[in-house]
Amino acid sequence: MTARTAEERQREIVQAARRTGSVDVTTLAAELGVAKETVRRDLRALEDHGLVRRTHGGAYPVESAGFETTLAFRATSHVPEKRRIAAAAAELLGDAETVFVDEGFTPQLIAEALPRDRPLTVVTASLACAGALAEAGNTTVLLLGGRVRPGTLATVDHWTTRMLAGFVIDLAYIGANGISREHGLTTPDPAVSEVKAQALRASRRTVFVGVHTKFGAVSFCRFAEVGDLEAIVTSTLLPASEAHRYSLQGPQVIRV
Repeated sequence: MTARTAEERQREIVQAARRTGSVDVTTLAAELGVAKETVRRDLRALEDHGLVRRTHGGAYPVESAGFETTLAFRATSHVPEKRRIAAAAAELLGDAETVFVDEGFTPQLIAEALPRDRPLTVVTASLACAGALAEAGNTTVLLLGGRVRPGTLATVDHWTTRMLAGFVIDLAYIGANGISREHGLTTPDPAVSEVKAQALRASRRTVFVGVHTKFGAVSFCRFAEVGDLEAIVTSTLLPASEAHRYSLQGPQVIRV
């Protein structure tokens, strides 16, 4: 078999990471027929280009304009961590009577964790979230209209943002594909970014929810700054020192 160039190797590594959700150095070295140090060098180069994030012993893909995970995939990764985050986020409801719940699996878990013993109006662009709450007692669900994106099963475009602009919402639960102190909250798709930005404008309070892998990741479209958030809810897998750096920009950071 002819030896691959570094560029070919790195392309294969990115494809493997996107296909399976993560890659490890040992397996890649065996499959590509190169030394582990060569793979580590490839992963460093790919991280520099914003295509992967390195972990101890491997890497996982960064969501970008050219790649985004589906809702079905998100429902299989970091699930215990996402359930803890969702439960803690639901506890921040306070006296809110109207709530925006973003698209994505973690926000969907928040929707399921919201109290059913008091009147609550939930505004969402997510078909999955609306479906999960449609028969919940005391809950009124307002599903935003628009074009449905197949991967995430959520509505976007001007119909969605126009409807959202007509509301004043007590609390928004927002997700993102990446959050960084330098670039704020980002997502790959401009249409999704518009909906999220409008949700922030419409809401008095905003809580960001996300697993530890979101932190430091940067995607294509910025829709908010860290300082726009009242709180960030993540897990203890985000180091306390890093959580403190985010809190210096304004939000309370809750690790569960």
